[in-house]
Amino acid sequence: MSKSSNFKVEIWIVLALSLGASAVYSTVSLINKLTAPSGLAGQTTSINPSLARAEWLDFTYQILGITFGLAPVALALYLVWQSDGNPLKRLSLTFEKPSFWITRGLGLAALIGIPGIGLYVAARLLGLSSKILPAELPDYWWVVPVLLLAAVKAAVLEEVIVVGFLFDRLEKIGFSWAKQLWISSILRASYHLYQGFGGFVGNLVMGLVFGLAYKKWGRLTPLVVAHFLLDAISFVGFALIGNNLPLP
Repeated sequence: MSKSSNFKVEIWIVLALSLGASAVYSTVSLINKLTAPSGLAGQTTSINPSLARAEWLDFTYQILGITFGLAPVALALYLVWQSDGNPLKRLSLTFEKPSFWITRGLGLAALIGIPGIGLYVAARLLGLSSKILPAELPDYWWVVPVLLLAAVKAAVLEEVIVVGFLFDRLEKIGFSWAKQLWISSILRASYHLYQGFGGFVGNLVMGLVFGLAYKKWGRLTPLVVAHFLLDAISFVGFALIGNNLPLP
């Protein structure tokens, strides 16, 4: 088997075990919501729900989900290591010059997060999105740290696979930069279809912006930081004050 064929197989395996499978399930979830009697706008989507009645079991499920959810990242990094050596260096997931990746991560988070709120509200008013509950957990002592860990998992999983790994492998099999950008962005949007069409559009734009930032800066770390901040603010903020917010 040629190297190009090997890289294609790697892409399919990694995606089938992670975000590609999420995109398929998300598409089916959207169809389910669209065909429900109450329609898409009448549906509620919980991103971080409670997983068990007993507190200790709920905590266990949450930690297991976060831990095993990062397994595809380990696989992707291992595959890159096999072909190119140090995967963190190859994918530019490095931590030198913290002021660089922190400030750019903050900027990206603001650039995506502030318009994203407006897009969600507009989508809800137009009936193009389900109601999103970023966190729906009882008032346990461990809720905030677990939600922060969930934000770390989502940021690392998505940015390493859908940007770092996917861009690297698509480049190796001859895809142009523009094709890499659009494939990555459409994939990102697709596995958010469970939220509705607003989630698809918002994450498509996020994918394009993040891809362009990766191309310009040559660093994956600012993307991980920005993604973490977006999810952490959403998850923890809703858990703390969500019931007092007049969300549509």
